[in-house]
Amino acid sequence: MTNVTSLPYIVYPETDGLPMSESDATRDYLLYCVAVLENYFQSRRGVYVSGNLFLYYEEGDPKKVLSPDVFVVFGVNQRKRKSYKTWQEDHRVPQFILEVTSYSTRKQDEVAKPELYARLGVQEYFQYDPTGDYLTPQLKGQRLVNGVYEPMELAPNWLGLTSIHSSLLGLDLCLEPPSLLASLAPASLNLRFYDPLTCEKLLSYGELAYARQEAQQEVLLERQNTEAERQNTEAERQNTEVERQKVNRLAQKLRSLGIDPDIEDL
Repeated sequence: MTNVTSLPYIVYPETDGLPMSESDATRDYLLYCVAVLENYFQSRRGVYVSGNLFLYYEEGDPKKVLSPDVFVVFGVNQRKRKSYKTWQEDHRVPQFILEVTSYSTRKQDEVAKPELYARLGVQEYFQYDPTGDYLTPQLKGQRLVNGVYEPMELAPNWLGLTSIHSSLLGLDLCLEPPSLLASLAPASLNLRFYDPLTCEKLLSYGELAYARQEAQQEVLLERQNTEAERQNTEAERQNTEVERQKVNRLAQKLRSLGIDPDIEDL
């Protein structure tokens, strides 16, 4: 009789059980980045965007886990996941990672994480410091070259904003002055994504809602103006008709007096 040895059941937790303790700035920009990138890639079914999700990179060892603030994986299904396990995804790791950093996470974001990300093969690694705790400028990008991260160039874009181009995303990550419309926590300079092909900014939910409201108000105003013009045109038509009737009455009166109104005075 052959003895069958069953493999131990391994649990890969989907949460650490601890409440999130992110600052307003970290939470807002994390949510903004994930939301706008999901919207940007929604028509490409082979692109997965997520953030603050447990990502397991070694089967059989639940301790081999990381949780990037924002990450993008190309070549996998766009479906929602409770956690990401590389061995279930054709061993694909994120090609793009962004960490919303601060002084309290500086050591992790500057040393431990890039070492691990480089070892895993993450092609682009970005850091954004919303409160300007230690990064100057507040945005930093690195590209993996021969297994080592090299700094990516910061340069002004067509708007004069400090930016770094992500060739993987096809987008520019830009620093711009704060906007009340963005509905984001105050920052020295806001992180925004721009599409260099259309020169358009990827809008937050707050900005999209405001833009829709503005568009609706413009449509309403245009309708009101059109109706006002129609009423003015109708009023002019009625005034013209009143004048025509007055002329006709006067002509009839002249004819009754034996005067031909169509003959000009000599």
